[in-house]
Amino acid sequence: MSPTPDPRSPRDLLTPAALHILLSLSQQDLHGYGIKAAVEERTEGRLVLGPGTLYEGIHRMHQDGWIEELAGGGRKRVYRITDQGRSVLREELGRLERIVDFARAADLLERPV
Repeated sequence: MSPTPDPRSPRDLLTPAALHILLSLSQQDLHGYGIKAAVEERTEGRLVLGPGTLYEGIHRMHQDGWIEELAGGGRKRVYRITDQGRSVLREELGRLERIVDFARAADLLERPV
């Protein structure tokens, strides 16, 4: 008996935490704490990934083929974004860009001083 296919699409799985994890790994290979620190630095502390959120996200993205665990990482597991993960990241960033373009056209964003 084959497993039941997961009905979720990649779009359903890309949470803000997942977006920031992929953004972090798009810059360099990192271990869990390195990902957490990169996210907090990039978001100026507005997004703090607790251990459950971080490692559940890593686990799910690893299962979905968006990231891979590097061999020989020692005690700390080191992760790298895959080509599929980059594709998902680009798709999401494009979607966000279209939202910002709409907001600009509708004059919903403050203009820089």
